Amino acid sequence: MTSPTEQRNPRTLAIDAVGTSEILQLVNNEDARVAGAVGLVIPELTKAVDAAVEAVRGGGRVHYFGAGTSGRLAVLDAAELLPTFHTPEGLVVAHHAGGMDALLRAVENVEDSEDGGAEDAAAVTGQDIVIGLAASGSTPYVAGALKAARAAGATTVLVTSNPNAPLAPLADIVIAADTGPEVIAGSTRLKAGTAQKLILNSFSTTLMIKLGRTWSNLMVDLVATNKKLRGRMLRILAEATGADEQACEAALAAAEGELKPALVHLLTGATIPAARAALETAHGRVAEALSTLGTSPSA
Repeated sequence: MTSPTEQRNPRTLAIDAVGTSEILQLVNNEDARVAGAVGLVIPELTKAVDAAVEAVRGGGRVHYFGAGTSGRLAVLDAAELLPTFHTPEGLVVAHHAGGMDALLRAVENVEDSEDGGAEDAAAVTGQDIVIGLAASGSTPYVAGALKAARAAGATTVLVTSNPNAPLAPLADIVIAADTGPEVIAGSTRLKAGTAQKLILNSFSTTLMIKLGRTWSNLMVDLVATNKKLRGRMLRILAEATGADEQACEAALAAAEGELKPALVHLLTGATIPAARAALETAHGRVAEALSTLGTSPSA
């Protein structure tokens, strides 16, 4: 059965015969369908997040596998976790068919290689969770990775826009956001790609929240790698504690640039070493550290 993403969209048959504004409106109308499609798969996405939390707490890692647009989106999501949440290097790993060369240009045949997916999944263990991304649900590279992951005993997940994905039997959890035919038939960088981006955003952000890398809706594990992020650190401290800029700068300096101990210090009056100790006991969760030190955990 042909994947819905490969079918012609009856709503855009005349897209080449209308004006610029009309084309853009047609694209926007189709884009508006994506969030609803993703909303319908939240139960399956919940299972994937909970499985990932269990895997990480048990010493495992999260692996993404994809080709083309899917692989590029996976690389983007994994790369942004370090500066946003100070995620340990290697905790979330993105594998893109064809490697770095395929990020900027198409590389022939790599997505058609099951062996390539299996080879890239060689480091997967039974403690890990493996997420394969395939808009059509049939990419051989992803098939090879899921087969190898299942053989290793890892939890397997498939993210697709095909409700009848051929790869579904290889996944313990199937997240199938039915985005339907694309504006341009088969161009899965459009709605299917947008759905994958939303799913990855939701998955990784929720995983980080569950692992204690936020406090309320603040990114308290932020790594200040540039001027903008250093300014954001100070704003987070000021907003969360009510302290003035000078006090926030002093706390950050005392904590050697680490936001969490500076935050706990300002909220409780505890010394930086005591704040670090409380955070360590709480496995990095600010709310639990504050509770340990006798302070309300509310933001």
